[in-house]
Amino acid sequence: MQSGSHPTLTALLGQVLGARVLGSRPLSGGDINQAYAFALDDGRQVFVKTNASAPRTMFPAEARGLAWLADATTALRIPQVVAVSAADGVGPSYLVLELIQPGPPARDFHETLGRGLAALHRAGAPAFGLDHDNFIGRLPQSNQGIGTGTVGDWAAFYGARRLEPQLKMAVDAGRASPRMRQGMARLLDQLPALVGPAEPPSRLHGDLWGGNMMCADDGSPCLFDPAVYGGHREVDLAMMRLFGGFGSRVFAAYDEVAPLADGHAERVPLYQLYPLLVHVNLFGGGYVASVESAIARLV
Repeated sequence: MQSGSHPTLTALLGQVLGARVLGSRPLSGGDINQAYAFALDDGRQVFVKTNASAPRTMFPAEARGLAWLADATTALRIPQVVAVSAADGVGPSYLVLELIQPGPPARDFHETLGRGLAALHRAGAPAFGLDHDNFIGRLPQSNQGIGTGTVGDWAAFYGARRLEPQLKMAVDAGRASPRMRQGMARLLDQLPALVGPAEPPSRLHGDLWGGNMMCADDGSPCLFDPAVYGGHREVDLAMMRLFGGFGSRVFAAYDEVAPLADGHAERVPLYQLYPLLVHVNLFGGGYVASVESAIARLV
C-alpha cells in the first residue's frame, strides 16, 4: 500500500477512527467521488469516500440512507457506517464504511436478492418522500412529501419532486431538445393516469443499477450508494432494467413474493425517465434521445 497520498484526510481519519493509518490504496468504480481502502494499525480495513467539491450534506445524507436500508433488511447486506464528516464541519468531506470484499455468489444469490428486495420494499415508509433531502449522484434530490399515500399523491410527488426538477435543470443548461420539452409537458399533464394503481409507499434504494450492487465475500447480495425515499416500488425495478446487471431469476423471485400490479411492464419507461433525466444532467445530452424514446412509448 502507498501511504501519504492524501495526508490531510489521512491525519483526520486517524483521529476520527482512533487508530493510525498504515496506508491506503485507491479503488475504482465511482464516477462522482474518490474511493480508497485504508489499512489501520488495529487490524481494520475500511472503505473511504471523499470529494473535495461535494456539498457538505452529501455524505451525511448517504450515511442516513444506508442506515435506513439496514434497519429494514437482513437478507441484503448493507455496508455499516463507521464514520462520516459533519454537515456543518470543515476540512475534507468523507464517508467511512466497513470494507466488504467481493466474492463468488451463493447458489441462491439471485433468489435472495429478489426476495430481499421485495421485503425491503414492504418495510415501507410513512409517506411518499422522506424527512430529509438527499442526493442522486451529485445532484440534489428533494424528498418533501406531498399528501399521505394515495395514487394522486404519488403522481404529484413523482411529477413535482422527480421529473420537473430534472427537466428544469436540463432546460436551464441548454440540454433539453424541443421534442423533449414538448413530450414532457404532455406526459406531466397525463401523469395521474400513467402511474398505475394505488400502492403504499415502499422503502426504495432509489438508484438501484448494477453498479450499486455487488456480491459480498459471503456470497450474499450487497447494496450501496443509495438515494433513498418512500416511493413506488416499480421505480427500483425499472432502474434495475435500465442498464442491465440483474438476471431474470431476480425478477422472478421478487414476483413470487410480491406480484406487481397489472400494466407494470408498460410503466417501465415511465419510471426510467427519472434516472434518464439525471443522466442527461450528469453526463450530457447523449441521453436526450433515450428520454425522447421513453416519452414516445408513454404519450
